[in-house]
Amino acid sequence: MAPLNEKDAVGVSASANALALDHGYAEDEIQEKAKLLGCSAEEFLEVKESSKTLSLEDAANRAKRILHFHDQDSNFNPESIVRLQAFVNHPDLFDNPDAHAELIADIKAEVCLLTDDSPYAEVRAVVSNKDDTYAPAGTIRAWTIGLVFVVLLSFVNQLFSVRQPAIRLDAAVVQLLSFPIGKAWERWLPVGEFAVFGARLKLNPGKFTQKEHMLISIMANVATSLPHSRYIIFTSWMRKYFNRPFASSFGFQICISLSFNLMGFGLAGLARRFLVYPSFCIWPRSLVTVALNQSLHDDESPTVPGPFKRLYSMSRYNFFLLAFACMFVWFWFPSHIVSALSLFNWLAWIAPSNFALTAITGLKTGLGFNPLPTFDWNVATLHIDPLIVPFHVTANMFAGALLSGLILVAMYWTNSYHTGYLPINTNNMFANNGSQYNVSAILDERGLLDTEKYLSYSPVYITAASIVYYIFFFAVYSAVVSYAIVYHRQDIKLGMRSLVRSFRGGNNRNDFQDIHSRLMGSYREAPEWWYLILNVIAVGLGVAAVVAWPTYTNVGVVFFGIALALIFVIPTGIIYATTGIEVEYNVLAEFIGGAWQPGNALAMNFFKGFGYVTTAHALSFANDLKLGHYLKIPPRQTFWCQVAATIVSALVCTGVMNFQITRIPDLCEANQKNKFTCPGLQSYFTAAVLFGSLGARRVFGASAQYTALLAAFPAGLLFPVIYYYATRRLPRTHWLTKIHPVVIFSGGHTWAPYNLGYLWPAVLPGWISWNYIRRRYLMFWSKYNYVLSAAFSTGIAIAAVVIFFAVSYHGADVNWIGNQPDKGCEASGECTRLHLSEGEYFGPRIGTFVV
Repeated sequence: MAPLNEKDAVGVSASANALALDHGYAEDEIQEKAKLLGCSAEEFLEVKESSKTLSLEDAANRAKRILHFHDQDSNFNPESIVRLQAFVNHPDLFDNPDAHAELIADIKAEVCLLTDDSPYAEVRAVVSNKDDTYAPAGTIRAWTIGLVFVVLLSFVNQLFSVRQPAIRLDAAVVQLLSFPIGKAWERWLPVGEFAVFGARLKLNPGKFTQKEHMLISIMANVATSLPHSRYIIFTSWMRKYFNRPFASSFGFQICISLSFNLMGFGLAGLARRFLVYPSFCIWPRSLVTVALNQSLHDDESPTVPGPFKRLYSMSRYNFFLLAFACMFVWFWFPSHIVSALSLFNWLAWIAPSNFALTAITGLKTGLGFNPLPTFDWNVATLHIDPLIVPFHVTANMFAGALLSGLILVAMYWTNSYHTGYLPINTNNMFANNGSQYNVSAILDERGLLDTEKYLSYSPVYITAASIVYYIFFFAVYSAVVSYAIVYHRQDIKLGMRSLVRSFRGGNNRNDFQDIHSRLMGSYREAPEWWYLILNVIAVGLGVAAVVAWPTYTNVGVVFFGIALALIFVIPTGIIYATTGIEVEYNVLAEFIGGAWQPGNALAMNFFKGFGYVTTAHALSFANDLKLGHYLKIPPRQTFWCQVAATIVSALVCTGVMNFQITRIPDLCEANQKNKFTCPGLQSYFTAAVLFGSLGARRVFGASAQYTALLAAFPAGLLFPVIYYYATRRLPRTHWLTKIHPVVIFSGGHTWAPYNLGYLWPAVLPGWISWNYIRRRYLMFWSKYNYVLSAAFSTGIAIAAVVIFFAVSYHGADVNWIGNQPDKGCEASGECTRLHLSEGEYFGPRIGTFVV
């Protein structure tokens, strides 16, 4: 074993010292072995004691099961795989166990650690492997506080969803604010026992528990997954887009909102055996919520060794408050006082009118090749939070973005697809004279494509950044499927067997042997038919929305869209649950929907809603189900709280949408004073025109402008398979085994309108957190890492709300050069490398392009 690091040796707690002496171990030996296994000294001594009752045969069986499910697991410790493989393939060890007593004892301890607790150090850092079955969860207190926060988060998140960059209140904020409310309820409210439907309930059930706290967070988490209906409503209703008045109907809005959300929840419930119960589905983003929950309720604060050869005893709660306060104060500078710090465009300032310089280094309309692009944590973590996801995920994302950025540069400077006549990085569409595409020029009074108008106007053209965006999006879709089959086929088989047995009334809890699934066996399961009923209701509401209003859409979009969701919910869920990266297959849904009913953008949007959005909501709900799984909340209580929160959130968000459209001036305009520029809506509208109004065939079909981009589908499908067979014989510790095909492709589509400046800043913090601090100071990292992430996101969200309502909304802006730093190409966003003379246009001649 590796020699003990002196900086870690000083950190053995008094309790660990005592245990070490009781078991006859030297202090240094305990620290060395704990560090090797990625656990604390106390955890090592605990599993060492429990391993004494484990037979050699049982240890071998457990090791084989671990290898069966985790051999290709990118999150599993590769060094542990090597040790377990050596153990099960060591015949002399089983023939002469006495000669290998020390090795067997160490392996037994490791096997116990991996099976009696989570096999992942990051999960062990924040999730307890014990449960108090008497601790209440679904109390009146939890429901009341939870629903209040559902309303609050729905309002704030919907309001700021059209901002660039968007600002969100998340579960961390709810954890922080609901804790003192719960404690105040515990202290001051009377017991007040009463009966409801025969059940005896207490107004004040006593101590405010972790389970109640997490149930509140789960309810509020629903409000972070805003109804996708906002995209359909905004683009259909607003004059800037399709200008369809029927979308202003509150009944239409509610039907479509509830339909998408309830369908997502139903799918999440049916996918539990694939995405929630298996231990490999760690859901990195949920660990932040659990960490904060633990820190607020944990009265103990053990001293841990950390950087600068110091011991750290500050409690996680106090650390959260300190980090939160620092970020709350700091965010005022890049957000309001000196906005130049948010997108630090210092390279473009050298020569604002130099197109090449601003195109490469610019952070607003350029590619963001800037070594110091931001001082805004909200910008740095837009695509990926480096403190949450493992560093190999961050590195893969950045590598994919860098690769696609180089392709983008080559494409633009060679004028491929006439991109040289267009801005380099925007998600807008353009006509053949370089002007922005006038959608109304090709549509009839019903909002459908008019072929004669189209032939007399122009095909649609997209920028180099958008082309790269679509190439890597196409590749990632097929890569998700092949990756899931190659790397997770055993997990999918197990989930399918368990699901089938659940419908037959069999006991399927025993299919999942990790500690958390075993502990959840103490509670009654929410039956599958509950979730199926939600799906039936969702289908009915979706059909009503399509039929009862003039959408000019066939109800088949509902059923075919759901069929697409059923295909992709498990593969994309596995990627999200293991990497923290969500593969959004909206482009694939657009492609299929546009090909199926060409010329009808709204029909395509409905298909995308039921095909992609329900899956996105399903993954969000699955993450919440995992939170309940980690905290051992009874599944039936989790079910009902999520149903209620879904309905309340849909109602509130719909009301806010109406306020935004009717009351906020210049909404979705480029120079909107509060940054409500709607980048997501613009991308959505662009896709609606590309794939809906024009139809996929006119854009990507035979003889169309962008047919060659479809080659990305087979390339993406083959890459995970080739990579798997090329690396399967490499040692698990080899750096090539850290490449993740799906994440690489996901990094490649981070353009239009964003750029490398929104991703590169995450690399250094991710390396410091996961490769430096975690490896050298595991206990310090376990105690503070996720709490720091929660504190920063909470500080940003709270500061943004205060800035908007207390300052910006009342016009109290700071007008100086620090808030108006951009000039030239970065300010206008209209610079191009090539230029047309008056009356000229590029591409096919008028009337000759694909119809």
